[in-house]
Amino acid sequence: MDRQLLPHLAIVLAVHRRGGFAAAAGELGMSASAVSHAVRAVEEQLGQPLFARTTRSVRLTEAGEAFLGVLAPAMSEIADAVDGFGASFGRVGGVLRINAPHVALPMAITPLVAEMSRRHPDVEVEVTSEDGLADIVAGGYDAGVRLGHTVAQDMVAVRLTPPFKAIMVASPAYLASAGMPRSIAALAGHNCIGFRFVTSGGAYAWDLLDRKAHVSVEVKGTVRVTNALYARDLALAGVGIAYIFEPLVRAELADGRLRQILPSSAFEEPGLFLYFPRRAAQAPKLRAFVDLAREMQGLADLQ
Repeated sequence: MDRQLLPHLAIVLAVHRRGGFAAAAGELGMSASAVSHAVRAVEEQLGQPLFARTTRSVRLTEAGEAFLGVLAPAMSEIADAVDGFGASFGRVGGVLRINAPHVALPMAITPLVAEMSRRHPDVEVEVTSEDGLADIVAGGYDAGVRLGHTVAQDMVAVRLTPPFKAIMVASPAYLASAGMPRSIAALAGHNCIGFRFVTSGGAYAWDLLDRKAHVSVEVKGTVRVTNALYARDLALAGVGIAYIFEPLVRAELADGRLRQILPSSAFEEPGLFLYFPRRAAQAPKLRAFVDLAREMQGLADLQ
């Protein structure tokens, strides 16, 4: 391989991670044309296009997925080696890339990042917020955040929160107008704020308990969102019933701005977990982040 291409490989990863040439250029401090030139040079060397480009999106080709499946772990190991060398002299540094859903930010990630910044100022924590189930290895992330039951078995998982309930809430104004549902079946007559998965495009069915039996309920309404935090805002505005994790509306329930609906139907989730490949566990920057998470949460790992 032409050694001049080596610096271009990190650029290829950045384009994939950022989902476009302009975004990658902004991250790397380069021009979009320079990023495009670097990617094109790698593609010419490989004899295969890595990205399918349209005016609206940039996505990996089949060849690109195969190539990044090999490239991303290799580049991660190189970064870990560099960081490990610095750590051997008492410095924990580098860029720590975390992929997390929006709901995880206020529930777990924000206090962690704030404390990480104070204790390890040489580490730059980069958080990408998206609600799809990302491939953190192919995306060049050091770790991701998911609900416990969605973490792959080959990943190391560290608990970030205790278990919590997914509940239904609405504002007093909405309930005064539409009435309080007295059963799960009664939800069919209410304006329910739906949720759509970004990656698959599918609508999320609400997980509820009906006489202690798990049921998945498809709901209808005038609004559907891709961010649960916005569903909370819409519920506060009196639009309808939102389905949301209880910690995200604890303050609003306490001060009466929201009311819980059918408390006995609330479904318990296992909690949020930080997860990462086993081989990455000894990277100093990630180890420092994990140690801090354990210290702050005082919770056991997922077994």
